[in-house]
Amino acid sequence: MAQPAIRDSVARLDVPPAPPQAARLEPFDSYWQAPDDVEKGYAKFEAYYRANYLAHLPDERDARILVVSCGAGYLVSLLKKEGYTDVAGIDSDPDKVAHGLKRGLPLETSPAFAYLEAMPGPYDVIIPEQELNHLTLDEQIAFLRLARRNLKPGGLLMVYGLNGANPLVGSENLAHNVDHFNLFTDYSLKQVLKLGGFVNVKVMPLKLYVFWKNPLNYVGLAVTSVLELFFRACFVLYGKDVKVLSKKIAATATNPG
Repeated sequence: MAQPAIRDSVARLDVPPAPPQAARLEPFDSYWQAPDDVEKGYAKFEAYYRANYLAHLPDERDARILVVSCGAGYLVSLLKKEGYTDVAGIDSDPDKVAHGLKRGLPLETSPAFAYLEAMPGPYDVIIPEQELNHLTLDEQIAFLRLARRNLKPGGLLMVYGLNGANPLVGSENLAHNVDHFNLFTDYSLKQVLKLGGFVNVKVMPLKLYVFWKNPLNYVGLAVTSVLELFFRACFVLYGKDVKVLSKKIAATATNPG
């Protein structure tokens, strides 16, 4: 079936209509990593996002930022604390959104595809919080093209995914959720972002041990660092150049406009 041409004032992109989604639950929202005590998650995830995300975001505090699958708004909360003035979050689960609304966060209940198809952009930054692993390959490309349509030329996309290269957790990452359809390596994450039309793709590991007041975090960091060096050496012996072996990987990419 031929893909329709979508025209807007910013760019002309071929974006297929969103396919019927394969996930049993709404993609991005079928697995939520918040603690049982949702309120405690604001401090916990603030440290995580501060260590992994902030350095990659624009310095301009008036940058327009959309957080997709924002949950209770953990990332949105941090961005507001950091002085970003034009931040919004969407999530299809009203129960999750309700926690952030009680805190006065700019959140809205909406499915990701429907929201982006309505062309709410252009944004300077779009950050899907949940993994692309909840989408099939065709759905990933459809989503990425929708995100690109809603980004300004030169706008930033930041995504993350489960790392299939880690020998300890790769297969478990795929198996522990019926709505996980695939995993990534640093190479395949670049592939899918390029298929979505993005350029300047940079892949990076995500840090798990970011709570420096807890001495056990230093132990965990040391052990996992040694293991990842060992895994990388093993891959080299098998002729594979795998650079990122953390549990999760992230990537930034830009809209060429």
